[in-house]
Amino acid sequence: MDYFKKIFRFAKPYKRYAYLNIFFNILYALFSALSFVAFIPMITVLFDEEKQAVVKQPTYEGITKLISYLEDYMAFYIKNASDEYGPQYTLSVMIALIIVLFLLKNFCNYWAMYFITFLRNGVLKDLRNEIYHKTVALPISFFSEKRKGDIMSRISSDVLEIQHSFLSILELIVREPLTILFTIITMFAISVNLTLFVFVFIPISGWLISILGKSLKKQSDKAQIEQGYFISILEETLGGLKVIKGFNAEKHFDDKFSKSTTRFFELSNKILNRQSLASPASEFLGIVVIAIILWYGGHMVLVEETLSGAKFLAYIGLAYNILTPAKAISRASYNVKKGNAAAERVIEILEQENPIVSKQGAIEKNTFEKEITIENINFRYEDENVLKEFSLTVPKGKTVALVGQSGSGKSTIANLLTRFYDVQEGSVKIDGIDVKDFSLHSLRGLMGLVTQDSILFNDTIRNNIMLGKPDATEEEVIAALKIANAYEFVKDLPKGIDTNIGDSGNKLSGGQKQRLSIARAVLKNPPIMILDEATSALDTESERLVQQALENMMKNRTSVVIAHRLSTIQKADNIVVMKKGRIVEQGTHDELMDKDGTYKKLVAMQSFE
Repeated sequence: MDYFKKIFRFAKPYKRYAYLNIFFNILYALFSALSFVAFIPMITVLFDEEKQAVVKQPTYEGITKLISYLEDYMAFYIKNASDEYGPQYTLSVMIALIIVLFLLKNFCNYWAMYFITFLRNGVLKDLRNEIYHKTVALPISFFSEKRKGDIMSRISSDVLEIQHSFLSILELIVREPLTILFTIITMFAISVNLTLFVFVFIPISGWLISILGKSLKKQSDKAQIEQGYFISILEETLGGLKVIKGFNAEKHFDDKFSKSTTRFFELSNKILNRQSLASPASEFLGIVVIAIILWYGGHMVLVEETLSGAKFLAYIGLAYNILTPAKAISRASYNVKKGNAAAERVIEILEQENPIVSKQGAIEKNTFEKEITIENINFRYEDENVLKEFSLTVPKGKTVALVGQSGSGKSTIANLLTRFYDVQEGSVKIDGIDVKDFSLHSLRGLMGLVTQDSILFNDTIRNNIMLGKPDATEEEVIAALKIANAYEFVKDLPKGIDTNIGDSGNKLSGGQKQRLSIARAVLKNPPIMILDEATSALDTESERLVQQALENMMKNRTSVVIAHRLSTIQKADNIVVMKKGRIVEQGTHDELMDKDGTYKKLVAMQSFE
């Protein structure tokens, strides 16, 4: 229940629907009780000869005798109507009254469900939006420790589970308890002794039902974790299908997925079987209570003669009327236990602390005037430092290239400049201002990013390129494509810049995708450009076109280039050679070649013209 309290804040915008739902649920519960009470005077007058002698109009003697007054008044009305219009007319009127009461009951039930629909779906929408917003806001480091499939499972099936549980808990606290309450009040009005006798057995049946649900939350939690796991396998399979097929690994992944779904199958069976047991168990216990009523109530009617037959028949109907809401409460309590596990997983995401946020009073800056300075940085992802006492200055308008073996810390510099990660020791400054003092939106607005993996989206070329500048004109888009050497193939596509490029841009070649990524950065036109091994995954021809595009883009711009292929950075103003998180050499290409050090060895290892 603790997690549901946190979920309930999402219901506040829809509280008017909750109030209307409660209003119609109250009416539903009231008409549910009255529809059975309406049988009493009819049965009494039509089948009890003694009551047919009652012709005197009853007198109202206060609220304590309201039930008796209504019964006597109805008997008086029926007797007079029968005498005046005949018993068939009276019977028709009473049947019409009962039909109207049942109609009103179901009418109120419909409107209660009608209004709760807006509440349920509104909470579902807002909850999903909030999780998505939080997912996008969380730092990159969070997703290095979490499976993407698990996140997908939380935003889809877990939120849906909460929606069902949300409805259940509203029924649990409003409609069904009110139905039981009004029914019990009516039962007390008919016979206090019989009702007290019956109520000795209700807590016992409730206790027996509660035993069944003790382990449900634990099992549900395991099932939801397992669901996240096999969704992760599916996501990885779709992303790595070429590798799986190329290494004949279909059986390995098929077995992995099958084992996970088998575990989910077994857990789901346990949960649903236990959940299914709730309804028949509560119904059986309810029938046991009805049997006790028949035994004790029959004794009161036939032996003690303290209860009329008509009241006893109505009383049995009322007692049975408790069974339906009791079963619903039983089911709802199971759903709440099951949903609580889902709510716990959703709340974990929503309450996840985000260490990389804009500070209070953060600086908004949209110009770059002097230099980027990296001062005495020590940085680690886990235990061991990736960067060690690292310092570097990147003057405005210059191109600085970072080279070195894999694992030397090159890409970490890009992560720190864009503040995907925060430094633990030292500082990164732009124009003398620590990047932590900028608003995230302002900081990243100063930078364009082209990564090794060309990250494109299942949309048109136009929309992919306009990502950094949504208000760009078609002429600006085409100009950016030309600078990136991409317009030559885009203009030949069936719909030009409005061609959809498929999932992750898979309709295009690697070189084409990378040139579109460059065009996207060109259109954004940031003062600082970060290129993270932008050509390392390309063939020679594509590399030549992409390299030319990069050179076009970097003109009159400050650039930090992380390079794997050293042929692409020979024109850099400063080449920084890194090894195990430290700078071992720096200078121009010619200066470093003359030193005959680490850089020259790296160049010698690569073949280029």
